[in-house]
Amino acid sequence: MIKILFICHGNICRSTMAESLFTYMVRQRGIQEQFEIDSAATSREEIGNPPHHGTVAKLKEEGVPVVPHRARQMTKEDYKKYDYLIGMDSANIRNMSRIAGGDPEGKIYKMLTFAGKSDDVADPWYTGDFEATWRDIKEGLTAFLGRLEGEGRI
Repeated sequence: MIKILFICHGNICRSTMAESLFTYMVRQRGIQEQFEIDSAATSREEIGNPPHHGTVAKLKEEGVPVVPHRARQMTKEDYKKYDYLIGMDSANIRNMSRIAGGDPEGKIYKMLTFAGKSDDVADPWYTGDFEATWRDIKEGLTAFLGRLEGEGRI
């Protein structure tokens, strides 16, 4: 089983969008039993809150079911549990490394690195642009899935 944790600042916009979209993508391929997928925050600001209404609206617009989720904060134990901890921006990566106590096993990745980019996935909480966030996350997840296939992991 491949265990993946998507992470952003509050766990209500980008990481929940990635969790729902990736869950949908693997279900479409009939390989969902090969994955454990979750999401978390680096902060405590939104703990217990559901996905942002903008994320929910964009997922519905794209025909992607919203995974039931309440925001939670990443823990040091998550680093031990998950194979891939995928953050959305450079600040997330720094905070993830701090929470985990480093990245000795090389499990922490920035979303768009799978697509060969160093760009951050912009936070729609601030930009209001859920469409741009959707495009970036879809690009990153498509490339990530391609990487797993290329490595023979799925």
